[in-house]
Amino acid sequence: MKREYKILTGLCTLFACAVLAAPASAAEYTVVKGDCLWKIARNELGSGYRWSEIYEANRSDIRDPNLIYPGQVFVIPGTEETPPVEETPPVEETAPAEDAPETESAESVNAEPASPAELSKPLAGEATDYSDANNWALLPEAEKAADTIYIYTDAYINSSPDAPAIVPVNDKTMRENALADIEQTCGVFSETTNVFAPFYRQSNFSVLAGMSGEDILTYQMQEQRTDIYAALDYYFENLNGGRPFILAGHGQGSILCKLILREYMLAHPEYYERMIVSYVLGYSITSEDMSVNPNLKFAEGADDTGVIVSWNTEGFGNSYSLCVLPGSLAINPLNWKCDDTYAYASENLGSRSVNRSTGKVDESKPGLADAQLDLKRGVLRCYNLDLPFTTVSGLSGGNPFGDKSYHNDDYLFYYENIKQNVQVRTEAFLAQQG
Repeated sequence: MKREYKILTGLCTLFACAVLAAPASAAEYTVVKGDCLWKIARNELGSGYRWSEIYEANRSDIRDPNLIYPGQVFVIPGTEETPPVEETPPVEETAPAEDAPETESAESVNAEPASPAELSKPLAGEATDYSDANNWALLPEAEKAADTIYIYTDAYINSSPDAPAIVPVNDKTMRENALADIEQTCGVFSETTNVFAPFYRQSNFSVLAGMSGEDILTYQMQEQRTDIYAALDYYFENLNGGRPFILAGHGQGSILCKLILREYMLAHPEYYERMIVSYVLGYSITSEDMSVNPNLKFAEGADDTGVIVSWNTEGFGNSYSLCVLPGSLAINPLNWKCDDTYAYASENLGSRSVNRSTGKVDESKPGLADAQLDLKRGVLRCYNLDLPFTTVSGLSGGNPFGDKSYHNDDYLFYYENIKQNVQVRTEAFLAQQG
């Protein structure tokens, strides 16, 4: 289904799209229709994450940070004209703006004040320059009606003491492995959409291998997040042209998709409302993620839009994986159900596998991999294939994906079904747009 954001006349949520007016003076800002604290903070203080500073400095005039009104004049903190906080009267004593709408109408606005800790953390370091075409693995001419932004999987594993913990964006090994992943995966998107894929600084997988899910998410909040957000900023401002888009990733790319959905899209609902679907494969989307950004919705069928699709593929008996978190949500890519209905291999339109002798991906073969959700564990089980499980070389300790994981095959086993689903969801979204 298409996610809609209702912006009431004269109001805006913290993250709603806005056109800003010039400040009334060096220390004041006059609100115009469409403004919000997030956008005011981004323009006046350099970061939208500082919206709460404006709120705290103007609590006598802001009854609800989600509701601000044209004509209000806010003090911008950080200047000598900013009134001391201790003189701020209680919020409940504040009278509503003279022409303000009834507060009950605010119930139809979906966005809420930024509260997750991740939102308050500034971007780390200087971003990669995405105006440089060399920093894009895929930078196509836009010939189709929709796009895909693909964030590649783990492309660097080196456990030697002198190996970088965060890999430079121009690292040759990482780029070669990233291109291999893109070639292997992005055919599911390229027939229907224009596929964009940025190179980005990513974590050395050997660093992530021993971390908890919470620690991994925190670790990705460094230069990895800075680069991906910069790539998205450049894409939406210079490349997208208002087209609907798919957000997709795998492995570490899906960890960053998770951050994007939780945080970046919360800050940019004007982009999120154009999202056809997000394929977050090879890492968990959880019920907790859905609560962080209340606009998110997990897929329930084959053709709903504005939703998240996710699974981790395992064989029978896998009991541990770095990528499987408590509360994991999953959908079956053969029948597009979220229950444990078994899908026979005959429903599989075509699987692909890596030829162990050549390293190349074989052509699709129908009727190979079956699929069933394990609801207790929140994973996708494949029972009927006698193929090697995913292994990771060069790491001390056990396999971080478990001994019976098909992590590397999340896309490949269900390749043609995913390709078909990309087309189905894209056509459904475009039809909704008229």
